[in-house]
Amino acid sequence: MSDHQYGKDDMAENTFPVYKVDAIVQFYRTEVLTGQEAKHFTKNDITPSPKAESIQRVYMRVLQLLFRFRPECHYTVPLSENVQHPMLYEWVSPIMSVYMRMCQFLPLCHVFDFSLNDLLNPKSKRTIVILSAIQNFLHFRKQRMEITADHQQSFRSDMDRLQAYTREIKEAEKKIEKLTTIPPEQQAEAKELAAVLAELNTNMQHEYQDLNAMNEKAAQCKTEVAEMSQKLTQRKVEVATLKDEMVKFKSQIVESPEELKNEMERMKENVKSIRMSKELADERLVELQMLVQCASQVEAEIQVLLKQLQDLQSSMCKTNQQKEEVQSLASMNETLQKELKSLSNEEVQLKRALAMKLDKESKQQIRRQKKREVKAQQVKNIYGQYDQIHQKREEIVKMIEESNRETKKFREKMQKLREKCNQQTQKAQEFYEHLLTTLEQYNKRIESIVVETNADTLKMKLHF
Repeated sequence: MSDHQYGKDDMAENTFPVYKVDAIVQFYRTEVLTGQEAKHFTKNDITPSPKAESIQRVYMRVLQLLFRFRPECHYTVPLSENVQHPMLYEWVSPIMSVYMRMCQFLPLCHVFDFSLNDLLNPKSKRTIVILSAIQNFLHFRKQRMEITADHQQSFRSDMDRLQAYTREIKEAEKKIEKLTTIPPEQQAEAKELAAVLAELNTNMQHEYQDLNAMNEKAAQCKTEVAEMSQKLTQRKVEVATLKDEMVKFKSQIVESPEELKNEMERMKENVKSIRMSKELADERLVELQMLVQCASQVEAEIQVLLKQLQDLQSSMCKTNQQKEEVQSLASMNETLQKELKSLSNEEVQLKRALAMKLDKESKQQIRRQKKREVKAQQVKNIYGQYDQIHQKREEIVKMIEESNRETKKFREKMQKLREKCNQQTQKAQEFYEHLLTTLEQYNKRIESIVVETNADTLKMKLHF
């Protein structure tokens, strides 16, 4: 089965894509490995037979990238000092450490069957699947980190906005306090106005009561006027009927003047009673007209008071609206204060982290300052030493010049001595050659003497 076919089969089983070897090598070179490790990591480390050392190194670098677990930490043996033969554990400890860490990490990448054989004797197809799973996880991690960076930037912008909102809220609270609180110069006037308003309210209530009574009286007067007008109309109708009857009676009456007089007297009495009732009705009408005029004047005054009351109601409505706005602003203030508290807690945490960072930076700056001071002191010392060395150098230059002069004189003496030595050596050579010749002659004589002595000794031996 080829690698391409294997990738298709794993895509059916796995929840992550299986990448090609070239893509895996390029990704791990750029994203995980650095320096010489990235240059030396090639396709031959994975296919056809993956190298255990390079695969283990890649896993170590992945753990270092994700969990800040350096490769040196894998080589620390977590055993006591009393263990026999601790050298045997030095080879096993890094592999077991990487195996344990990878067993904890690879389930996040949806690889649940990682074994020691994948470290000690890795196979190409298996390592491609594991490396593609880690690559997929690293892609996801990179996207999440970018999103969290965007969230951090938005959080910082929100914090800036919140600070601006808090400033605006404080300014609004100050304005509300200015609007709600009466200045001490105007408090007496406000109290007087409140007392006047209370008196106006009481007077208005009394006037409303009087108005209601006057309206009731006017209604009664209107009913009485209506009744009187009805009675007048009835009387006019009766008068008209009586006139008609009078005409009829005049036409009918021919005799009986006494009856005529009696009827005329009755008619006069009736007319007098009608006039009296008419005069009473007119007087009642005049009184009712006076009452209506008083009522109209009272209505005009009441309308003026009603306008004042409407103005007061509008002002009260405005004050109520302002109170509602103040309450809504207070509720908004409470919600914003709650958000402010939550954000202030986060800000406190961030400030603590910042303080820790600033402390570290200040400590580092102090250390750097100390190092700079030490370096400056060293530089001063070096400059002092350099001055001393320069002085010594000048002295040495003078010494060298003197020594050069002496060496010139010495060389001149040496040349003279060499010439003398050459002469003496020539003489010594001649003397040596003369000695050699004399020694050779002397050796020859000694040899001849020894030969003669030997011959004499032989003669003596033979003689004895």
